[in-house]
Amino acid sequence: MINRQTSVLKALSDETRLRIMNVFVTSGEALCVCEVVDALHLPQYQISKHLAILKNAGVIDVEKDGTWGYHYLITDDPLNKMLFSFLKKYLVGEVFDDDIKQLDLRLLLREEGRCVVGFVGEKHLPNKIKVKKQKQTVKE
Repeated sequence: MINRQTSVLKALSDETRLRIMNVFVTSGEALCVCEVVDALHLPQYQISKHLAILKNAGVIDVEKDGTWGYHYLITDDPLNKMLFSFLKKYLVGEVFDDDIKQLDLRLLLREEGRCVVGFVGEKHLPNKIKVKKQKQTVKE
């Protein structure tokens, strides 16, 4: 048991992984890699590497849906539940708040609760959201 706890705490000893955990515990969503990339404004290879470390530590897992992979928190473990509750309260500050704001914007591009656009990037995100809202207005 102590080895698992050590593994989890080692996995959380990195700022990027804490930021990743923050978007998961705050949103409560299963997230595509591209959504995490666009929320944190970090390269895909870096996010994927950190997600693999968190997966190996047993705090997140991934479910494939066609070509998409949705990462999610493993909430059926009592220790994980305590950890996620703690992190939700502990991870506060401007960086964490900004990541959530960016994720909330990015999630507006989902269709039927799923990612459909791939990587967008900070520069193009506002325009993509504007176009999507215009399309929704036309449908109504």
